[in-house]
Amino acid sequence: MTPPPTKADLQRARGRTIPDVLARDLVVIFVGINPGLWSGAVGHHFARPGNRFWKALHGSGFTDRVLSPLEDATLLEWDLGLTNLVARTTATADELSREELREGAGLLAERLAPLRPGTVAVLGIGAYRTGFERPRATLGPQEEGVGDARLWVLPNPSGLNAHYQLDALIERFRELRDAVSRPAGG
Repeated sequence: MTPPPTKADLQRARGRTIPDVLARDLVVIFVGINPGLWSGAVGHHFARPGNRFWKALHGSGFTDRVLSPLEDATLLEWDLGLTNLVARTTATADELSREELREGAGLLAERLAPLRPGTVAVLGIGAYRTGFERPRATLGPQEEGVGDARLWVLPNPSGLNAHYQLDALIERFRELRDAVSRPAGG
């Protein structure tokens, strides 16, 4: 077990990037807002202990067990991928400017088009509304796509998102999993 990052480690992680988990023809690519300092310090997606991404993936049937953030690269085994709207790490997503979110959203189709994903799922309605300039957007499938991929919006899995408890978050992830008709592990 890797020891948790120290306060100094977290401060040094500010502005870092972490590797995307991407490949061609994935069923779903999950798009976070941006990595937090904990993720930047350890080099893995959704690594802060309070983040519910990994539990939501498992609870909804995308994976056959709860993965550790240190196993983020194994998502490819389930035809799933990870990237972010904005690559740089911050303490909170509130540190990102509207322009950064819009630029990230604008580049997303260009970055993902050669990979031909089936669905792109943005994790965070506020970031989606700002980045894609869709102020009235709701959770779930969107009318527009990202390139040729379907576009879906899910709640932010951060433990700081008090609007969604784990059961409700799992249900939203399950709606996506059912829509892409891909059972866990296969």
